[in-house]
Amino acid sequence: MDWTFRGDQPIYAQLISRIKQGIVSGDLPPGSRLPSVRDLATEAGVNPNTMQRALQELEREGMVYSQRTAGRFVTEDVHLIEGAKRAFAAEHIRVFLEGMGKLGYGRGEILALLQEEKEDAHGNSGM
Repeated sequence: MDWTFRGDQPIYAQLISRIKQGIVSGDLPPGSRLPSVRDLATEAGVNPNTMQRALQELEREGMVYSQRTAGRFVTEDVHLIEGAKRAFAAEHIRVFLEGMGKLGYGRGEILALLQEEKEDAHGNSGM
């Protein structure tokens, strides 16, 4: 998992986002056991209390759950995971459209560019 942090957002919020990305991408499959708080904190290079705070928030959201003696696990609720995946996609699209708008592109032009890129990608990949 990429643990590079930006200065424009609290570390714990970035931890939440990275772990969620791992879940929605399948890097952390449903039902899989998460490493311990200490191990995750060491891997990410953060204070264990910060990692604990992020994991507690993920528990509140239902993305992970605790089993008293066995540790934390990724939710098995595929609908919740799919909802989080769609939320990530919507945010990426919003940022993309905002950036393209700042470049002076309208929706029609953006769609045309996307279609061109799709055709180029299929042409270059031999499909």
